[in-house]
Amino acid sequence: MTVDPRRKAAILATFTKWANGTVLHYCFFNKGSRYAVPKAQADAIRDAFKTWKAVGIGLEFMEVGQLSEAEVRIGYSTADGVSASAVGRDLLNVPLTEPTTVYGWDLTTPYGRGTALHELGHVLGMEHEHQNPFAGIKWHEQAVYDSLGGPPNNWDRATTYHNILEKLTPQQVNGSTWDPDSIMEYEFDSGLIDEPQQYDISGLTPPGVLSNGDKEWTRKWYPPLTGKLKQLAHAEPVTVALAAGKQIDYTIEPTESRSYRIETKGASDSLLVLFEEIKGDPRYLAGDDDSGEDRNSTITYKLFKGRKYIVRVRLYYPGLSGKLTLMYL
Repeated sequence: MTVDPRRKAAILATFTKWANGTVLHYCFFNKGSRYAVPKAQADAIRDAFKTWKAVGIGLEFMEVGQLSEAEVRIGYSTADGVSASAVGRDLLNVPLTEPTTVYGWDLTTPYGRGTALHELGHVLGMEHEHQNPFAGIKWHEQAVYDSLGGPPNNWDRATTYHNILEKLTPQQVNGSTWDPDSIMEYEFDSGLIDEPQQYDISGLTPPGVLSNGDKEWTRKWYPPLTGKLKQLAHAEPVTVALAAGKQIDYTIEPTESRSYRIETKGASDSLLVLFEEIKGDPRYLAGDDDSGEDRNSTITYKLFKGRKYIVRVRLYYPGLSGKLTLMYL
């Protein structure tokens, strides 16, 4: 099957983004694990979560005590000396016994605090800024391989290429222009960047805090949630006009306990996610992603009378009609 280029671009732009309103539960590996996180480092990461939340976004962050309850499982290992994270919803593909996000050096220094923010940017779905195809960066490639191949990174050529030299597609990046002040930008010594020439001479040293561009990006994808959610009535389809990347949210309050089918209709591509509200905390139950496929997102799940559920639909591509239909039976 050939996918329309516009459809492919819209899917790629949205694929790793969470449904807005998601509560991301995070947990630290503790004593007895090779990834145990010392208290001072955990506190620095907690502060980084608070900084991202203070931007005014619709995502929530909640610390939990069990790794099995967390979408974001955080480890720390100076022995490995690597700081890295899966990107956005790719966290859900990481085995439960492994960290989704790991830190490899002290996070209590100014540089370390920037690292804490950077990796959580990946958690939100952000990519590396220096891989932005609009940056116009030309590299001294062998110098890059030599530099990143030594301490503290000790990367092989494939890792260096993937993290530094490989260009992202225009749809994957955070904006149409390069933001050298972004928290998602790396620090580079002089002699690694050929062009723009100023960075060849002086190197590139981002400030290590959230830039205005970072804040705009997160508020675009995760705007603050406002107002009370409408209830989705049983067997009564709701059809809405929705732009790519936008989202609709409804509550479901079943009148009997049984298995229900929640589904979208139409030629659109979408992410469908079901949560149960437990003591005010939406807990993830199930999700389905129909992007690039000739089908519609569908969740079949047993719902219970007297409980409250939330269904969220993030649109990838609206199709020719520009409309999406949601219903449950």
